[in-house]
Amino acid sequence: MAMTPLGGRFLALALTMLTVGAAQAAETVRVGSKIDTEGSLLGNIIVQVLEANGIKTTNKLQLGPTKVLRGAITSGEIDIYPEYTGNGAFFFADEKNPVWKEAKAGFEKVKQLDYEKNHIVWLDAAPANNTWTIAVRQDVAEAHHLKTLADLSQWINSGGNFKLAASAEFIERSDALPAFQSAYGFKLNQDQLLSLAGGDTAVTIKAAAEQTSGVNAAMAYGTDGPVAALGLQTLQDPKGVQPIYAPAPIIREAALQEHANIAELLKPVFATLDGPTLQKLNAQIAVEGQDAKQVAVNYLKEKGLVK
Repeated sequence: MAMTPLGGRFLALALTMLTVGAAQAAETVRVGSKIDTEGSLLGNIIVQVLEANGIKTTNKLQLGPTKVLRGAITSGEIDIYPEYTGNGAFFFADEKNPVWKEAKAGFEKVKQLDYEKNHIVWLDAAPANNTWTIAVRQDVAEAHHLKTLADLSQWINSGGNFKLAASAEFIERSDALPAFQSAYGFKLNQDQLLSLAGGDTAVTIKAAAEQTSGVNAAMAYGTDGPVAALGLQTLQDPKGVQPIYAPAPIIREAALQEHANIAELLKPVFATLDGPTLQKLNAQIAVEGQDAKQVAVNYLKEKGLVK
């Protein structure tokens, strides 16, 4: 059927509107995040900071696991998301490099590699470390003055009543518990271990909190929310046995060129996100059931980081 003049004008108008819409969408910053609790928290923090400073965003939070996010940013489907410095070892097949166990050096290394290969810019990281650790019940930590894994080793070797809940992977993998035992000079026997299926730290932490089968310690991550909320304390790793996983916003160079102020906007925000702070905020989501967006908004306003 032939197009009428009126129909032609409507089509032209529709095409113009689509073009304008596409242009507007292209001008937004597409913010992604991993699917877990902390991913959602950090992604929402980025969204709130950008929006509060007049930078329009497209919400692509909790997009998937690390592999999905990496594919999305390298292919240009998203512009920015929170990543962890230690993952650079795996992104660039550099697992044996000791640089990943040093906070500043690891950050500089992944920043250099990701820019050279992908034109992805790593912005300033938070002073937190979301890596494998051991958490002990607060009452045990206080009674025996346990702050570090070195303190734990001394207590275990002096006959301390210690039992750890952990996944089979953590117990067996050479870079996990065996690495801690080798570095700090202690050895757990089978009676001191409760092996739980899967790798969910929420389960191991709960076992320690409830003293399941005599457990008083748990495999955990450095910024796990339930740790503090359920009365546990993570032990410091002064020898740097594990890679350091400091959270940092990473952004496509093209997007940063469009909005050059993003780096300075996010720098003071991420500077406040140390381990205890992330534990507290993660707990509000994972333990108390609060909405991640609201937790992010409340935190930023409380700190005076957004109005």
